[in-house]
Amino acid sequence: MGKKRVLCSYGVDVDAVAGWLGSYGGQDSTSDISRGIFAGTIGTRRVLDLLDKYNIKATWFIPGHSLETFPEESALIRDKGHEIGLHGYSHENPSDMTVEQQRAVLDKTYRLLTEFCHGKPPRGSVAPWWETSREGTELLLSYGIEYDHSMSHHDCQMYWLRTGDSWTKIDYSQKAETWMKPLVPGQPTGIVEIPASWYIDDLPPLMFIKSAPNSHGFVNARDVEAIWMDHFDYFYREYDEFVFPMTIHPDVSGRPHALLMQERIIEHINKHEGVEWVTMAQMCDEFKSKNQPPLGALMPSIPASVMVKGGDASHS
Repeated sequence: MGKKRVLCSYGVDVDAVAGWLGSYGGQDSTSDISRGIFAGTIGTRRVLDLLDKYNIKATWFIPGHSLETFPEESALIRDKGHEIGLHGYSHENPSDMTVEQQRAVLDKTYRLLTEFCHGKPPRGSVAPWWETSREGTELLLSYGIEYDHSMSHHDCQMYWLRTGDSWTKIDYSQKAETWMKPLVPGQPTGIVEIPASWYIDDLPPLMFIKSAPNSHGFVNARDVEAIWMDHFDYFYREYDEFVFPMTIHPDVSGRPHALLMQERIIEHINKHEGVEWVTMAQMCDEFKSKNQPPLGALMPSIPASVMVKGGDASHS
């Protein structure tokens, strides 16, 4: 077994009220909005305390709605030295929006986060619902975004994001020959993809959503914890170098059972040699220091030009 190099990171999605407005079907429920307020205040402060306890700097993906609704908690995140990345405004599903709407949301949130972070623009993005589009990727490129954390082509290795893959859906009203076609790969980009995994995300098993027919929310956190630890242990056995990005939400991991789960996971990970806790920007930097973008890749714009041109800078 070779020398280990393991980069671990928490991606903290502060969905809060925005999650109920944009994704979870709670926009007409005072109860769900109340749960969102808990996440933006109590939950966020508890997760900050968790990270402080273990001296971990994380990457917080904060929707614009959460940033403006909970400015005090957002300032605590910033002032404690955590990274802040993009996550929509009201946790809108990109696949439900027009290109113009996607551009308006990105422009608003990019500028909002840049100003909030004293002129430091966001370097990374998480698509709400982890749903990306070709147009969305091109918008990220035009705003100089360096990494994305939404896709799952791999589960423990970073890679260059590819955009514009196309595939043929089945239409049973047509002849079979019309759909028997392979996936067509799209074009490579210079955006680093930090893999996302539904299996290492606290929300699906641990948050009750009234409008979701398969909602869980009452799963034993120790069962979820075992799945996360099994992922880590397998990667550690099979790879000398890997990344282990975990997705948590103050909505969920601000609750006692999930907080204690995170403590046990951190302590399990910390027993291993070669582990380093980093932000996702640090992950991105390490990947770029060791890898060159593919020939002909679509490259991100220079961030300084974005604020001047409103995201229309060339990314060729």
